[in-house]
Amino acid sequence: MFSQGQLVFAGLFFIAFIIAAIYSYRKDIKIHQEFYKGNYKILIGFGIFIGILFLIKVFFKR
Repeated sequence: MFSQGQLVFAGLFFIAFIIAAIYSYRKDIKIHQEFYKGNYKILIGFGIFIGILFLIKVFFKR
């Protein structure tokens, strides 16, 4: 399906992407801590919303 060269390129690209993402995050960690306080509350709310939608789906399926 993929040639050997394509698989090697994909693997190297993936590794380079992960390294670049980690480097960028560590570089901006002070900014993230200052401007994005309380984001966990939004994540919890989103999880609860998805759970409610799932319960509604199960309830109306029966």
